[in-house]
Amino acid sequence: MRQIIAVVRPHLAEQVLESLKRAPLEAITVSEVKGYGRQKSYLDEYQETEFSEAFLPKVEINMWVDESRYEEILEKVVAAARTGRIGDGKVFTLPVEVFQ
Repeated sequence: MRQIIAVVRPHLAEQVLESLKRAPLEAITVSEVKGYGRQKSYLDEYQETEFSEAFLPKVEINMWVDESRYEEILEKVVAAARTGRIGDGKVFTLPVEVFQ
């Protein structure tokens, strides 16, 4: 099993979730988060508002998927969340062991 963690722009979160509507997910959670990455020097330009040294709003989507299907899910997430601009977010994958 794999865990996919996607940290995306808030206005793209619904688009990502819509793309996963019929995906073979074991489980999914969604959380509002704040943070910043390498775009630190661009914080004051975020959505034409001043965010000097502030954290930017993001949405974190955690998914757990079968090992054989995680690449398919990963492609859907990236396609739905990518705009090509700084601050799009990050996608991480981790191996997961399930204990029952």
